[in-house]
Amino acid sequence: MTDERREAIVDNAKYLREVRPIDPDEICEYVPDQPHPAVIKQTLREAAVDLGLRERADGTFVPAPDGPLDAAVDQVEAFPERYARVLEDELVGEFGAGWPTGDPGARLRERIRSVKEAYLNDDAVTYDRLTALAYAIYHLPDYYAVGQYALEPLLADDRVPAQLRVLDVGAGVGGPALGLCDLVVEAGGIVEYHAVEPGDGAAEVLSELLDATGPNVHVSVHRDRAETFEPAEEFDLIVFGNVLNELTDPGAVLRRYESALAPDGSILAVAPADKQTAMGLRTAERAVEDTYTIFGPTVRLWPDERPGGDCWSFTRKPDVAVPPFQRRLDDAASAETDGEFVNVDVQYAYSILRRDDARAIEYRPDQSRVAKMGDAEGYVTDRINLVGIKLSPDLRDATDANPVFLVGDGSERIDHFAVLTKESILNHDLRESEYGHLLAFENVLALWNDDEAAYNLVVDGETVVERVPV
Repeated sequence: MTDERREAIVDNAKYLREVRPIDPDEICEYVPDQPHPAVIKQTLREAAVDLGLRERADGTFVPAPDGPLDAAVDQVEAFPERYARVLEDELVGEFGAGWPTGDPGARLRERIRSVKEAYLNDDAVTYDRLTALAYAIYHLPDYYAVGQYALEPLLADDRVPAQLRVLDVGAGVGGPALGLCDLVVEAGGIVEYHAVEPGDGAAEVLSELLDATGPNVHVSVHRDRAETFEPAEEFDLIVFGNVLNELTDPGAVLRRYESALAPDGSILAVAPADKQTAMGLRTAERAVEDTYTIFGPTVRLWPDERPGGDCWSFTRKPDVAVPPFQRRLDDAASAETDGEFVNVDVQYAYSILRRDDARAIEYRPDQSRVAKMGDAEGYVTDRINLVGIKLSPDLRDATDANPVFLVGDGSERIDHFAVLTKESILNHDLRESEYGHLLAFENVLALWNDDEAAYNLVVDGETVVERVPV
């Protein structure tokens, strides 16, 4: 296409966007040589990000909303069928229609096992074709849900633009990307999406899945490593999805992308909820406090204080439905492995970093009224008042009778756990509140737990726990 023709199409779109929906059939009448409407449509798609245009189902184009995205995250019920079909087509193309059975199924199941073991041992994983497909089978459904749920804190604070520019560093096979792109598009927005993914197998699967996101997601895939990629523009959201734990120096990589983050943009880092990777995320977060503000969830409530402790902090959401491809692979395994290859649990750790000093919780405690967790050594065996952020679901195991929750105020040197020994109407907010909510504890008993080398905040019949509105 000549520059003159493209300029004419764009000029007509700029005029019509203020008047009525832009119809490629109409524009072709005003363009030299009257190109086919399909050519007009393709040109408008290529210019849509610059023009702020959204393509409708009828093939016309309208302005995308300005300002923050008007969206909220309901429960994510299932992995969308259109993406499941793409993955199954990839599996059939690679192994044939009987991919869950025989040698192909055995290889996929063994690769899932080996990848899981590598993650637990903090070993490097090379994403060849087989690994990428196995990883997609096991992790796409839950990571799709994470891609939406993890945006909740930013959506609630109107910090996700409706015209969203995303850089996904270490995109893998695209689970979180698909979730967040669907969320934005279904709420009426558009996405300029750039993926950084060096692995051949992962990039191939990612590209196929991204093709199914629709015309309002504008995709570029860069075959670079996180440590070497040079962004050419600024982004509203930079995502590190389950990748920081694979880097030698995650703090250095996070700092490297500071200049690529828009002044009012956010970095969203997510990690699996297992202890090693979730704690590793907190270590990386603490390593960059000189560069970024911790927006959430581990907000520093006390000025000039930084937390210590292990902080195995993660959240849990409802399971998604079992997708057909997981069920088929699992059903083809031996009876004694029933359920091993079904993974629909949605639990994850996350950190949101910003450059503008904004925090999800803008609250400063009154030290004349509440204790600071950093001073815990001085109040053991006392009943005290304090405030803290709920930083976990119920952590009790089968041997524990009482619900247990990690809490923090950003000053703690050692982990604090709220232990609910006697629930009442006065303290039920401890159980009922959500991850990341700020809670006020009145008359809570502080004890040292020698077995866990941590502090217990015993919430009993004499304790009041209330959510603090912020």
